[in-house]
Amino acid sequence: MKNSVILHVILLLCAGVLLAGCTGTTGSAGTGASGSGTASGSASAANNLAVSPTDALSSSNAITVTVKEKDYLGKIPVVFDGGTGQIHVTKIDVTLYRSDGQVQTATVGTDKEDTVELDGTKQTDRVVVYVSFDNGQRLKTNDVLSAYRTRP
Repeated sequence: MKNSVILHVILLLCAGVLLAGCTGTTGSAGTGASGSGTASGSASAANNLAVSPTDALSSSNAITVTVKEKDYLGKIPVVFDGGTGQIHVTKIDVTLYRSDGQVQTATVGTDKEDTVELDGTKQTDRVVVYVSFDNGQRLKTNDVLSAYRTRP
C-alpha cells in the first residue's frame, strides 16, 4: 500500500511539472538589439515586444525615469525624475517599439522633470530607456510594455 501511494504522488508531481511547462527551454537570451532601421514584418514586431531585464544602478548613479500610462490618443509620456546620480547623467535615449512594427527613438533632457512624448499605437507597445553616464556607462533602466487604456 505504501509503495502504491508513493508511486501515485510521484506520477502526480511529474504530471504537474509537465502541465506547468517548467521543463521547456527559454528562447535565445543573448540576442542584442540593433538600433538601425525599422521592423518590417509581424514576426519582427512580435520579437520587439518581448521585454528583457534591466541593469542595476549603483547608489552613486541612482536615478529614476518613469514611463507613464498612454493617453486616449496612444501617446506615451516618459519623464526623467532625477535622483542622486542626476549630475552624472549625460544622455537619456528612449526607444519605442510599436505593435505595428515601427520603431521611434527620442532623447529626454537631463534636467529633472524633462519629458518626451512618444506616438504609440492603440495596442500594446514596448518602451526601452537607456541612460548614459559621464563614466562611459550606458545602462538600460526601463524595459516595459505600455498597454492601451482599457475601460474600468
